[in-house]
Amino acid sequence: MHSHPSDLRRLARPLALALTGLAIAAVPASAGSGGTATPTSGDGSDRAGCTARHDAQLDNGKATIPCDAPDRVADTIQAANRIAKGYPYCYGGGHASFRDNCYDCSGAVSYALHGGRFVNSPLPSGSYMNWGRKGRGSWITVFANDGHVYAKIAGLRWDTSMTAGAGPGWSKQNRSSSGFRVRHPKGF
Repeated sequence: MHSHPSDLRRLARPLALALTGLAIAAVPASAGSGGTATPTSGDGSDRAGCTARHDAQLDNGKATIPCDAPDRVADTIQAANRIAKGYPYCYGGGHASFRDNCYDCSGAVSYALHGGRFVNSPLPSGSYMNWGRKGRGSWITVFANDGHVYAKIAGLRWDTSMTAGAGPGWSKQNRSSSGFRVRHPKGF
């Protein structure tokens, strides 16, 4: 019996997702415990327990990765999860370097987007007003003005305000986008 190449491609992704459950990447002990966070860019392969839905779900303050998420979106979620619920808010946190002991709004958004290779250096909130493309993205949307920035990633809001805890976190609750410019990375 011969398989057509398209049949093999159709089977490859579910098989790869199943195999990732066998090799879960370790999270540094300092992550989420108030230590210094280190962003790492991966290939989105750590998808054990991914959600079959297009939208991410909340699980104990962390976002699950949708199985159909592109690798760069998965990497963005993984990066945000490393600093969710555990790093406090501080003005200017995450600006001198992605690696910090606390994060403000733009530091947290920059950290997450750096994980997905969407930014090369931390940006202040006002810079996100002209970042990427105009409008909402299919996976990632950034809302920015001169004083605040937050993102919606795979259906969840990534923010430092109106979230559980006192620093970067995820929320199912939307907030008003009035007064914010809406931007997204090209293709996402």
